[in-house]
Amino acid sequence: MDKLDAIFAPETIAVIGTSTQKGKVGHDIFANILSGGYTGTLYPVNPKAKSVLSVKCYTSIANIPDPIDLAMVILPPKAALQAVKDCIAKGVKGIVIVSAGFKEVGGEGAQIEKDMAALCANAGVRLVGPNCLGVINPSPKVSLNASFSARMPAPGNVSFISQSGALCTAVLDYAADKGFGFSKFISIGNKADVDELDLLRYYYNDPDTDVVMIYMEELSRGAQEFITEVREMTSGTNPTHVIAIKSGSSDAGAKAAASHTGALAGSDALYDAIFTMSGILRCVSVNQLFDYAQAFAGNKYPTGDKIAIITNAGGPGIIATDMSEQSGLKLAQFSEDTIKELKKYLPPTANFHNPVDVIGDAARDRYENTLTTVLGDRGVDAALIILTPQSMTDAIGTAEAIVNIARNSMKPIVCSFMGVVDVSDGVKLLQKHRIPVYPFPESAARSLGALRQGMKWLFRRILPQFNLTYDTAKAKQIIDKYLKEGRMVLGELDGNEILKCYGFKTLPMALSKNKTKAGQIADKIGYPVVMKIVSPDILHKTDAGGVVVGLEDSESVGQAFETIMEKAKAYNPDARIEGVLVQKLAPKGKEVILGLSKDPVFGHAVMFGLGGIFVEVYKDVAFRLSPMGRNVARRMVKSIKGYPIFKGLRGENPSDIETVEKHIVSLKAMADNHPMIKELDINPLFVHEEGEGTTVADIIIRLENEES
Repeated sequence: MDKLDAIFAPETIAVIGTSTQKGKVGHDIFANILSGGYTGTLYPVNPKAKSVLSVKCYTSIANIPDPIDLAMVILPPKAALQAVKDCIAKGVKGIVIVSAGFKEVGGEGAQIEKDMAALCANAGVRLVGPNCLGVINPSPKVSLNASFSARMPAPGNVSFISQSGALCTAVLDYAADKGFGFSKFISIGNKADVDELDLLRYYYNDPDTDVVMIYMEELSRGAQEFITEVREMTSGTNPTHVIAIKSGSSDAGAKAAASHTGALAGSDALYDAIFTMSGILRCVSVNQLFDYAQAFAGNKYPTGDKIAIITNAGGPGIIATDMSEQSGLKLAQFSEDTIKELKKYLPPTANFHNPVDVIGDAARDRYENTLTTVLGDRGVDAALIILTPQSMTDAIGTAEAIVNIARNSMKPIVCSFMGVVDVSDGVKLLQKHRIPVYPFPESAARSLGALRQGMKWLFRRILPQFNLTYDTAKAKQIIDKYLKEGRMVLGELDGNEILKCYGFKTLPMALSKNKTKAGQIADKIGYPVVMKIVSPDILHKTDAGGVVVGLEDSESVGQAFETIMEKAKAYNPDARIEGVLVQKLAPKGKEVILGLSKDPVFGHAVMFGLGGIFVEVYKDVAFRLSPMGRNVARRMVKSIKGYPIFKGLRGENPSDIETVEKHIVSLKAMADNHPMIKELDINPLFVHEEGEGTTVADIIIRLENEES
């Protein structure tokens, strides 16, 4: 038996802090449990009252004669701490602290919350909150509304997790209007104990939950633990579909980073990585959260990306077509047999190709025959039905036809019954039978695209891992030398040595202190060459005019040396200049950036994207965290918008993406082996044609000491 059963399905509940005054949280929570049809036994606890709502009160939980599964605590912090001690002494299995004034206000409240969490952990008691709405289980077997929301939602197969209690009340009201049901509903507030991962584990084993909606403000778990466990829950033959919205997408702190990777690695980018690697579908709004949850709750998923659109109005059909393509879907090409069959039922003015326009006077039979026909086409994986209310439209009849067809089809059907009043009866019927229905076609198309995205995750390809070896000892020796000397920035000479330890191909190079030496180096390594300023105070060399490319002889090398030195001194008069690097010019290839950035909460993140001097402008990059392997690396590379250029455009040969994937895996290994690396940029890394590898053109590594 799961310990969270005591919270979601308690047989006995004590409400500590019950109030006799209507409108007080302690009164309303007790009243909601009582009036919600709770099937267990309920005890109010209030030392100053004989009864609440005609139910006998107890002065203390210790005086209740029966064992207690769940204690609801509605008391200020100091009194709540004593209540927790009393609950533990009583043998209570679960505690929900609704009241506020704890970690969110700091000071003494934060310490009390910490103390309560420690007491519960030592006693093996699960604690929800504090500072939360409460818990709701609409199942007729339990019928529990232990919250200060007066609304009990209808039963459903979707469970909800929220850090915000206020959002919960709005969500419940919105859900009631949409006829949306829940399996379990909980607000977790400050997460002193029970958090998202605990609840996801519980929901995964809950037979009544197929889909989980999450509103998250911050993740308190380590990223690797969260990703590893949730990825198992969202995969396999019996997955739980998880949809999340994360607030607080900006991260001003990232602007202080010195490297491109650090500047782009804001918290939102890392949450994107966590969700992507976990198989969690991320939403940008609460409305979209509901849209996607409604689609997944239907428990039917497209096996491919080909959809059929049926509409009684041309404009909405075009809107649905555009949004479908933007959502990763394609219009199915009907077979000749399908078109021939459609011509039997539709008027000559109809469009028999996709999207099918059944014309504005379409009644139930025209929709019914058309939907049956297109779903029977092997080239159709899903259907999107659009109905606009016109004088001859039969919304309820069309909905009945869709419900009947859906019962006998495994292909998903999503609907857009446009409007509110005239289509309301049809909408309610579709909602009752868990057929996704939306007021606008773009929402329907996006949600169908989300279903397809979920299926692609489930059936993702699993590749064998790379067999890679590294010279960890040599790399550590270089890093330790820098740390011992108090130097926190590795230039290209030593930075390239570390990269070579991890399988990167670098170019011949040497440092010059004067123009004569520069010419000699260039003569030795061979032309053309590139020259770069070397200074721990000038990290982005191009900004300082500290890079000259394509030098073909010793005279031009000497001139370039003088120019680079002049510009560097003008850019930063106080800069410590070690000299000028003379490097063999890299062979041509696609420019990408690879990087590492160390987040104080989630640890090292690997970045990959299109490189060059405009990387922070285009921001076509992706981040990933541990656990990192070949499969994660491949999906990471494919996730950027510019990925098609590596496949070979306009007659070009494909690029060596497999080597890039190896580099991504190697960078994460480097971060794990050398945690003192704070930031790393390889920009650009030239990716050559397939089978020809890559070449490092520029590298920056920033370190931090243990105190940092």
